[in-house]
Amino acid sequence: MSIKDNLLIIGERIRAAEAKYGRPAGSVKLLAVSKHQPIFALQEALQAEQWALGENYVQEMAEKAQHLADYPIEWHFIGPIQSNKTRPIAELATWVHSVDRLKIAERLSAQNPKLDHAIQICLQVNISAEDTKSGAPAEKILELAEAVQKLPNLQLRGLMAIPAAEEDFAKQRQAFAAVRALLESLNKQGFQLDTLSMGMTNDLEAAIAEGSSIVRIGTAIFGARPSTMRIRS
Repeated sequence: MSIKDNLLIIGERIRAAEAKYGRPAGSVKLLAVSKHQPIFALQEALQAEQWALGENYVQEMAEKAQHLADYPIEWHFIGPIQSNKTRPIAELATWVHSVDRLKIAERLSAQNPKLDHAIQICLQVNISAEDTKSGAPAEKILELAEAVQKLPNLQLRGLMAIPAAEEDFAKQRQAFAAVRALLESLNKQGFQLDTLSMGMTNDLEAAIAEGSSIVRIGTAIFGARPSTMRIRS
């Protein structure tokens, strides 16, 4: 099936989950995760008017942005961030989902050249406390949110999480519910957060059931990732 067909199928899954779990129609945004995909695959998604693309690697995003400069792409950076790689992220990304420490937020704030356009920020929480995953511990999120909220050139929007993989739907919901509860607790502290970036190909329904507003889908759109990334078209 074509990428356009896959986008239609994923859109139908999202709309069905919205209806099933009482979410407003159109309240969940699709982010197409395009890491390691060749330019022609991204072009096919863009031709289907899928403008929001998510990348995990700074150099790959920069190279793709150069090749696709004629498209109105909304770049989302969703991967781990090294402190010496923040400048190109600040220059290119509309959204950064993976801020997990204050130093990264401070550098993004200082390096954002679009002073009339704040970078939209999600704090990544390691909700399953996995040693192999990035993200701040849940108990540190309030302190981090308070500090990030004060920085110029950034707009704190919400939380991002990649829970431990589960096949059981109830267990999937349980992890996402913990992220939602954390966001709700922040809002009770005076924040006005509106974004939960959570849910991927195998668990998007559970994420939507628990309030996700952005689902990050790669495999169901583009198929299995190539073993090496090919920039050429």
